[in-house]
Amino acid sequence: MRIQIHQETAYRYEAAANYSMQMLRLRPLDSGCQKVLSWRFTPPSFGTVTESRDAYGNVLQTLYIERLHSEITLTVHGEVETKDTGGVLEGTYEPFPPVFFLRQTELSAPDDKIRALSEAAKAVSDGTPLDLAHRLMDAVRDAVDYRIGETHAATTAAEALAHGYGVCQDHTHVFISAARHAGLPARYVSGYLWVEGDAEYEASHAWAEAYIDGLGWVGFDVANRICPTAAHVRVACGLDYLETAPIRGLRRGGGEETMEVRLKVDDAAAQQQ
Repeated sequence: MRIQIHQETAYRYEAAANYSMQMLRLRPLDSGCQKVLSWRFTPPSFGTVTESRDAYGNVLQTLYIERLHSEITLTVHGEVETKDTGGVLEGTYEPFPPVFFLRQTELSAPDDKIRALSEAAKAVSDGTPLDLAHRLMDAVRDAVDYRIGETHAATTAAEALAHGYGVCQDHTHVFISAARHAGLPARYVSGYLWVEGDAEYEASHAWAEAYIDGLGWVGFDVANRICPTAAHVRVACGLDYLETAPIRGLRRGGGEETMEVRLKVDDAAAQQQ
């Protein structure tokens, strides 16, 4: 499958800022599951961009602006060819052993409810890591309804489960928290998802990956109750959202900020018909 991605992110400030730094994890990488056919990132003309790899091997672009500015617009255009591997990762760079991803963070730290959910899923599984991961995916999705606009980037896994609602970010945090408690290495993944129909999104997508002996890393899109398919484009992985966020940054001055994201994910073959 060939997927086209068009994303525009605009920041506007009530007053001029005199310095901004944005860390961007927007560019997917080639693997056995996908191939980047084209990719273009357009920053503001008055900014400077450097590119490197972070500790996980994700592409990290850093935008620096050192002059007065009242808005920033970032544009991405790309096309990625994907294939369905049943959620099993192939050909990814893995600098850390799976056990590293048993480490909890502030966003994923379990509380009594998450521990109980984890232990209940383990009790009804057939004892294999793969079945446990599927049981956890269903248990988390049953417990956390999909609801937009009720949570935010700093919402923890424990808070999302206590609320009983959230978005893909929250489903992913609860899953990785419960999986790690059960002894299953798990990590957060950011990326894009194509959904049939002509739709615009306000955010990119997120899902989890769990390490399964004999298979390796396997994806679990908890929000949709599926393993990733050819409709998924994988961008970055890390311990939690903060390590994979498409855009994070800081600025000096500017006052109150507003942000607008326009994201369109298309089936390239359908667009050419």
